[in-house]
Amino acid sequence: MFKKLKSLKTDKVQGPDNISAKLLATTADLLARPVYMIFKKSLQEGVLPVDWKAANVSPIHKSGSKTSPSNYRPISLTSHVCKVIESLFRDEIVQHLEFNGLINDSQHGFRKGRSCLTNLLTFLDKVSGYVDTGTDVDVIFLDFAKAFDKVPHQRLIGKVQNHGIDGKVLNWISNWLSGRVQRVQVKGVSSTWEMVTSGVPQGSGLGPILFLIYINDMDDEIMNQLLKFADDTKIFSIIRTDEEADNLQKDLDTLLNWTNDWQMQFNVKKCKVMHLGKQKQNHQYHINGNQLESVKTEKDLGVTLSADLKVAQQCSNACSKANRMAGLIKRTIENKDKMIMLRLYKTLVRPHVEYSISAWSPHYIKDKNQIEKVQRRFTKMIPELRGLTYGNRLKALKLWTLEERRNRADLIEVFKLFRGISTLPFENFFQLDMDKRTRGHSAKLKKSRCNTELRRHFFSERVVNRWNSLKQATVEAAEVNSFKRLLDRERLTRIDLFMD
Repeated sequence: MFKKLKSLKTDKVQGPDNISAKLLATTADLLARPVYMIFKKSLQEGVLPVDWKAANVSPIHKSGSKTSPSNYRPISLTSHVCKVIESLFRDEIVQHLEFNGLINDSQHGFRKGRSCLTNLLTFLDKVSGYVDTGTDVDVIFLDFAKAFDKVPHQRLIGKVQNHGIDGKVLNWISNWLSGRVQRVQVKGVSSTWEMVTSGVPQGSGLGPILFLIYINDMDDEIMNQLLKFADDTKIFSIIRTDEEADNLQKDLDTLLNWTNDWQMQFNVKKCKVMHLGKQKQNHQYHINGNQLESVKTEKDLGVTLSADLKVAQQCSNACSKANRMAGLIKRTIENKDKMIMLRLYKTLVRPHVEYSISAWSPHYIKDKNQIEKVQRRFTKMIPELRGLTYGNRLKALKLWTLEERRNRADLIEVFKLFRGISTLPFENFFQLDMDKRTRGHSAKLKKSRCNTELRRHFFSERVVNRWNSLKQATVEAAEVNSFKRLLDRERLTRIDLFMD
């Protein structure tokens, strides 16, 4: 309990009980035992304090018009004490689910060793491989309408029990879901309290894993390939014949039946279809009699995907966000000290051009230059460095070029796959080269033959030569931080290691 309290992020907003995370973290040694006793009593009786069932809802804008309530995500700010206790239940539930292999492999959300990046890499590796062989692929992006808010509690409890979770834990979860109240808070003004009759709280510690359990079986009867990140779902199929397109439509009908059976709904207007490949046949797909819109680009898990599988649009979008943030910093920060600006850059600007970068790393010079300009321009904003060349500015700030960082990120991702830190099977992306006659380390990868330039520059192909050139000691690193340090050492003697 002490570790849980001590690890609380002190900048988090307090819940309706007005107990701050900072107070809990700084007095963890004093509060650990009392909180443990409350947890033990709550578990034994299957009852939670009333304060733990109240939430202040903070609306977070997603996209679109800010005047439309449907464009906001309701984040529940609940008791930090309850969140600590929820995390204990969550850890045990996750361990039970993962150890027994109860969560379908299609799910990448809220799971250790899985992320938006692993979802995108899995998807793009498959579809780029199909397109490389001249096969068309149809992808359908599905959107649930307020999925987290519509989960019916009694049906959820039934599914939780079916996953082998029962006894006192099930009773506690049932009580945690029932009798909840919430109010909306905007700029210090609160609405009246309202009862919560369905859904799991977004922002809670336990809600996300319960949601995964609820939607876990949605792909049980699906014939084609389906990937999920929480409720963000896409289903795709190779399309060589009309029969394969019909099978994809049958899968849509199956998913629609599942939503009806379990009281979930698709937001049909936001469900889209994308045709990849040569597009000889643009098949039409329907949900509940409504034809899905065919698109050339679609934003999936924060990355803009294009029907031609090129990354120019994603590069443009990422650079636009980064430059807007850089402009905001330039206009509002008066003290442009080198260290202050460096911290702002690493925290607020650079993440925009490096988010899930291994999934969409550019290979065209124009795209590379567009991204590098973000760093060039920002480093010029620092007065004491303005007269230096770009290379010298990077040395003064101890920064790498963004191209070097992209290639370094690729190697780190391979290492995670190789060491099992990422729970994706290594064999899904790479094949070890068993030819011992060649020089190099013992974990060399086999190079595949590619028919298209796009496939040749995808993650699982472009990284092979660079990985094979590493030293034996580097690939034998015990953990990720050691691997990073060894990469940094190799760069000192091989300046071109991370350059294309």
